[in-house]
Amino acid sequence: MTKNVKSKLVLVRHGQSVWNEQNRFTGWVDVDLTEQGVREAKKAGDLLAKEEIRFDVAFTSYQKRAIKTLWMTLEGIDQMYIPETKAWQLNERHYGALSGLNKEETREKHGAEQVHIWRRSFDIPPPQIDADHEYHPANDPKYSHYDPAILPGGESLQMTTDRVLPYFNAQIRPFLEAGGNVIISAHGNSLRALMKDLFDVADDDIPGFEFPTGNPLLLELGEGQKVLSARYLDADRAKDLPAF
Repeated sequence: MTKNVKSKLVLVRHGQSVWNEQNRFTGWVDVDLTEQGVREAKKAGDLLAKEEIRFDVAFTSYQKRAIKTLWMTLEGIDQMYIPETKAWQLNERHYGALSGLNKEETREKHGAEQVHIWRRSFDIPPPQIDADHEYHPANDPKYSHYDPAILPGGESLQMTTDRVLPYFNAQIRPFLEAGGNVIISAHGNSLRALMKDLFDVADDDIPGFEFPTGNPLLLELGEGQKVLSARYLDADRAKDLPAF
């Protein structure tokens, strides 16, 4: 691959999860896809197949809703053979003590304004959970080989960005700089972190951008990873994109 040539980056938010359907804060809790989520993941593959992109590598999180979405997407484009890397740094934002709670019931308990601050501010985290809490990753076998001190008990979007971007810059960006094509299957907030960097979005603005589930965002990048074009492949379910 040659330096400074165009590369393609596809960002896919996982298909609808069980807790998306139940309107619950999910975060690092490892819930599965719904039947609708499976259909969305398969449609992502169908949409990408029309683009005829040959990917060099794939990345996803440690969470099965994103992993399964990646697998079904790659199956749809007949590219399940490409190298795939799972990284906890691409996990969803950890919602701390909000994890598992119904969003509407949480608004009734704490007030809509406070819940909006927890959900949509850039730098204010939700209430933290202790290391012995069932939803703390230190108690999940998937993270048993990591120092518990680096595992979050609740994150703001800023804290999520602070773990996603160093991983992206060190492990993913080199493929793009070399002209490679990359697909990432991840989560609403870990993808927001990437969007913030790629589109140079201000701190106060980035929480307002939504990633629709199972709808691939195709970016064409030029020299220095400048965004040359960006579009959701399912136009009927597209969300607003930042200016570029």
